[in-house]
Amino acid sequence: MLSRPRHVLVTGGAGFLGSHLCTRLVHSGQRVTCVDNFSTGSPEHLSELPPEWLSVVEHDVTEPIPDPGPVDAVLHLASAASPVDYRRNGVETLRAGAAGTEHALRLALRWGARFLLASTSEVYGDPERHPQREDYRGNVDPVGPRSVYDEAKRYAEALTVAYGRERGADVALARIFNTYGPRMRADDGRMIPAFVTQALAGDPVTVAGSGEQTRSLCYVDDTVSGLLALLDSDLTGPVNIGNPHELTVRALAERVLRATGSGSPITHVPAAADDPRRRCPDISLARTALGWQPTVDLDEGLRRTTAWFAATRPERGTSASLR
Repeated sequence: MLSRPRHVLVTGGAGFLGSHLCTRLVHSGQRVTCVDNFSTGSPEHLSELPPEWLSVVEHDVTEPIPDPGPVDAVLHLASAASPVDYRRNGVETLRAGAAGTEHALRLALRWGARFLLASTSEVYGDPERHPQREDYRGNVDPVGPRSVYDEAKRYAEALTVAYGRERGADVALARIFNTYGPRMRADDGRMIPAFVTQALAGDPVTVAGSGEQTRSLCYVDDTVSGLLALLDSDLTGPVNIGNPHELTVRALAERVLRATGSGSPITHVPAAADDPRRRCPDISLARTALGWQPTVDLDEGLRRTTAWFAATRPERGTSASLR
């Protein structure tokens, strides 16, 4: 956890990951300013946090960020993160990575604050090296259907490092691998919310392609701990933040069915274009330099996640029950 109380600004703080980050910061005694335009996040995620510790500013980071006064850290998470969102809002996703990152960097530099960029494993593209280590330069299609997100993050990394080298900003880069947990939107197009909501409704669980492509899933509490460990270090990175436990997409669907107690069948649909075949982080750097590694195993993470979806889903006739 953070070494001392401070004022932290979080862009995208009302989103899935951002809201968990704001919650952890507030609960650890930090004063937090959340900046979000609510395009993919929700102020409801932060509604239970005390207003004396949390300020919520509705604002689009592609415009200069209103100055909240002295801040000790700026965490830049503002971006569409699911394929449904960034394909629908490609230009805005690129602008959040470009203009949004620069506005957040300028604010951090103004107050001498540490800046942390939430980048992504997508910078590795469809990797030709496995597992992915931070020195791997990636295999990305700059004009493909995923490029608006991939290239936004790659540019954001380059800009962040340039601010550190040329302007003396105190910066850090986190490359986040697939994160899941409560507060994900049911309709955001990512695997976990899709599989869980389908299973709870008794609908077929739809696996893209053969299902033999792999992913490595990190529970949101672990991802937050990794980000805060990097924030509280003097490391620039980039640093992979993810869970090195790799499994196939079909195996993941089967684990969701077990977690929900659902009898839904698994069906296959066409694979998405540019869908990476393998994805698994090498977290040696995070382990050695930050003393961080995931602690929540997949079955426990899925139990917590499915319980949250079951408690918050709209009533819809009969549904699978949790075991």
